[in-house]
Formats: sequence, structure tokens, C-alpha cells
Amino acid sequence: MEAFFQPIKLSLIVASIALLIVFILGVSAAWLMSRKEFRGKVLIETVLLLPIVLPPTVIGFILIMLFGQNGILGTLTNLLFHQSLMFTIWAAIIAAVVVAFPLMYQSVKTGLSFVDRHIEDAARVDGSNEWGVFRYITLPLIKRPILSGVILSFARALGEFGATLMFAGNIPGRTQTIPMAIYVAFESNKMTLAWSWVLSIIVVSFVMLFFIRKSA
Repeated sequence: MEAFFQPIKLSLIVASIALLIVFILGVSAAWLMSRKEFRGKVLIETVLLLPIVLPPTVIGFILIMLFGQNGILGTLTNLLFHQSLMFTIWAAIIAAVVVAFPLMYQSVKTGLSFVDRHIEDAARVDGSNEWGVFRYITLPLIKRPILSGVILSFARALGEFGATLMFAGNIPGRTQTIPMAIYVAFESNKMTLAWSWVLSIIVVSFVMLFFIRKSA
């Protein structure tokens, strides 16, 4: 029974941590890109959205090149932590963050484009600083786009397969998430087990979607 729940537990941990990171990075990047003008902005935004159109295997390959033994980030993490992040739960989290980030970013950026700038300017005239304007004016106005971004990002992180398989591997108890467990069970013709995990991920996704939509 513990072996059955292990991929579910790991998937929830990976998706939850990835969602937290994606939320902070996505909202911050969306605000910066929608409120600031600078040279190279279109190029940077294209890079931020690139994971949407890239195959997961390509993303996994790039992550391996970056975090591998000879990669720039891999060398840095080896110096800081004396170990590689590859084939660890953090590799699964990084892969989930990369594929989920564009969904949060685009959702929030779209919401920000509909915020009346005059309302924000009025708050500044009344003496509010930028953080106050963002927290008390902007955020409440984009609550629905943020909730949409949360749903899409969590679902994408929960269902990530290709990049995770290449970068984190398929190690039971360490990096085997639900999608990979389903794949292994299917390949082994263990259809009852595969269906059990399929139903579990459907239930988790449905419950999260239901409660977020209900609170919106």
C-alpha cells in the first residue's frame, strides 16, 4: 500500500513546491514585463514563453546540459551543495517549474493588461508606495487570472512527464511521480494498478479545480 501512495505523495510535493515557486516568479515577471519598458523586452518574453511550444524532451535535454556535470549550473550546484541535483526530487521540481511557469506568467500578464492604470496612479497620488499599490490595488483586481494561473500551473506540474523522466529519472521512492508510475504500470501490463493511479490523479485535479473555482 505504501508503494502505491508513494508516487501520489511525491507528485503532490513536487507540484506544490513548483506552484509556490512559479507563483512568485510568474507574478513578479508578469508585473515587470507589463509595467516596464526596456530594450530586449520582446526577446526576453519570447524566452519566458518558449517552454509552452518546446517538446518536454527538449526541455529535459536543456536542463541536463545546464545542470549536468559539465554544465554551468551543474558546476555551481556541485560547488555549493557538493552534489548534483540530477536524479533527485529537486530535479523533478525544477522540471515542473520550467514547464508550468509560462502558464502562470501569461495568465497574470493578461489580467494585468486589463487593470486600469488610472486607479493605480490615483493610489500613488494618495501617497501609496509601489508595494502598497501592488498589494492593495493590483492584486485584488487580478484575482481571477491568478486563480486561473494557479490551476493551470498546478495541473501542468502534476502531469509533467517527459522533462522529468530525462532530468530526474524514474526512481521509485525518489523521483517516480504519478505519470511515470502510470507509464511503468502500463508497460508492465499492470492495468489495474495503472487505472488506480489514473483515477487518483483525476481525483486530485478535480478536487483542486472544484475548490478553487468555488472560492473564485
